[in-house]
Amino acid sequence: MKKKVAFYTLGCKLNFSETSTIARNFVDEGFERVDFSEVADMYVINTCSVTENADKRFKTVVKQALKNNAEAFVAAVGCYAQLKPEALAAVDGVDLVLGATEKFKITDYIDDLTKNELGEVHSCEIEDANFYVGSYAVGDRTRAFLKVQDGCDYKCTYCTIPLARGISRSDTVANVLKNAAEIAAKGIKEIVLTGVNIGDYGKGEFGNKKHEHTFFDLIQKLDEVEGINRLRISSIEPNLLKNETINFVAQSSAFVPHFHIPLQSGSDILLKAMKRRYLTNLYRNRVAQIKRVLPHACIGVDVIVGFPGETDALFLETYNFLNELDISYLHVFTYSERQNTEAVTMDGVVPKNVRTKRSKMLRGLSVKKRRAFYESQLGTFRKVLFEAENKQGYILGFTENYIKVKAPWDPSLVNTIHDVQLKSIDGDGLVRFEFVMDGVVGVKA
Repeated sequence: MKKKVAFYTLGCKLNFSETSTIARNFVDEGFERVDFSEVADMYVINTCSVTENADKRFKTVVKQALKNNAEAFVAAVGCYAQLKPEALAAVDGVDLVLGATEKFKITDYIDDLTKNELGEVHSCEIEDANFYVGSYAVGDRTRAFLKVQDGCDYKCTYCTIPLARGISRSDTVANVLKNAAEIAAKGIKEIVLTGVNIGDYGKGEFGNKKHEHTFFDLIQKLDEVEGINRLRISSIEPNLLKNETINFVAQSSAFVPHFHIPLQSGSDILLKAMKRRYLTNLYRNRVAQIKRVLPHACIGVDVIVGFPGETDALFLETYNFLNELDISYLHVFTYSERQNTEAVTMDGVVPKNVRTKRSKMLRGLSVKKRRAFYESQLGTFRKVLFEAENKQGYILGFTENYIKVKAPWDPSLVNTIHDVQLKSIDGDGLVRFEFVMDGVVGVKA
């Protein structure tokens, strides 16, 4: 009988793409992949360490695995496994911990699936994480996360990612295009480009620091791949999002008008303390350029609250800056202290109750921004890609500019793209629409 293996992913789209690649390796070795909720012989947890909450969730996920099968072999990989391997190995029930480079060779570390008395650790020095492993995730049959870059050379004072993933390095253009073609051949309609710092694409492409290609070169090549309906750029640093990229997306039939651009703070004082590579004026200019050539574009923003030194006045700078910007939604992160970062030694620690209050204020602003963006799009004609999941009798989908729509469940709509006219916003904040058939607005949804 085939051994059964299940996977759980914490964190970002990049982690999801790498979990999928690791899972395919297990299948190639003769394992049967099952859902994490099922009984399996082995459970693999891909960890994240961006926030304190992600660390805590790891123990909960381990308990869930052992509840399914108390004798199961449990392995931890990913960012937290690289940063804190001994701590993870000490968690009750964990048998194997693999670091940044070892995770892609996980099957080499498994002689049998007998549980260990103590967790076994194989973790390289992060300086040795200097080679590239390509990957992509095929999730719900409607979109795929395609990894094009890994690691980061930036030294943001709050961030552990360079310690967990190593230096910036890139896939080759040829391999990215090969993976994109494989994804398209599976009938998947949308590809999301992912990486730690994708705007830095090209660095380390052939094992050196030279840029043989740039991110702009990459998207031009991807735009030519046949069979891809949609290409979406995930989070990209504002200083690396060049006008040439924005202008190219504006005229592309494949790249969609959706940008996610980390800001982190609307205060230049705090941006300097964070060692970000831009100030608010550059960010404002990027948003203005997007809206100039793509008025209907969706723009998402990452922001951190409670960074050391964030006074009430500096927080209000951030709030007012965001309130005035023509953006569509926020991802709000409450600052949490991470070991081995500069920020933990900084003065001006913000009390946790104040961080919570500020986070709540920005989440409220995000709701307002998303509602305003959705309202601005009512009456417009869009294309919707429908998802695969039945959500309590409804099917959800996304327009090219990332508006979430809702219709009664119809399995024939799964992984199909339809022309619609956006009509109204329901009580859940989702958009109702009418199908457009042969140029005529038809059935209500």
